[in-house]
Amino acid sequence: MAKNGCRIVKILELILCFCLLAVCGCSTVVPKSLYSIDGSISQAIFVHPTMKNSNQAQLSAWQRQGSGWHRYYLVSAVIGRNGLAAIGEKKEGDGKTPSGIFPLESAFGYAPAVVTGLQYRQAGKLDFWVDDISSLQYNHWVSGTPAASSFERMRRLDDLYQYGIVIGYNRHPVIPGAGSAIFMHVWRRYNSPTSGCVALNQRYLRKILRWLDQQYQPIIILE
Repeated sequence: MAKNGCRIVKILELILCFCLLAVCGCSTVVPKSLYSIDGSISQAIFVHPTMKNSNQAQLSAWQRQGSGWHRYYLVSAVIGRNGLAAIGEKKEGDGKTPSGIFPLESAFGYAPAVVTGLQYRQAGKLDFWVDDISSLQYNHWVSGTPAASSFERMRRLDDLYQYGIVIGYNRHPVIPGAGSAIFMHVWRRYNSPTSGCVALNQRYLRKILRWLDQQYQPIIILE
């Protein structure tokens, strides 16, 4: 029974992930938000809930080509258990993913290196991300013991951070209590929401990591 259950879950994951379609030449609807993006930005991840207040989402990856945008990937994703927070309303611990447009700062993971065009940082056993709103290290990656009462390990035992991308939310400047540790990372499963991050199947996240390139100033749009 357990083996059959695992097979069913994996089949459902593959179906709900849309098989990571590479839609070369196919007719697609470009998200309106992309039309207002600065011309210096040539890569964008667009994440939109499948229904209002849902934690299930659709993630698409876009690259600027000339005066238009070309979609490379379309996959399933999950967001915060309480859906999206309206712009300016995200709070620490509210279980929501922030709305808005943010830079994709860098990649991280457990391996010494991964194939990506982003800057990459290996997460070790003494690497942490601080979520203590009273700490001067709030919403920062810290190596060594943090000067904080609350933080999370960047090398988790459940492998959710085996591959990840730092979303540049509440980073420059950092506003205490406005939310911290917003990443793209590996999901637990297709129906398991996050605490505020964007998560997707590991295989597909690795493909997106390979596609992303810092020279294109990649961003993520959450709406």
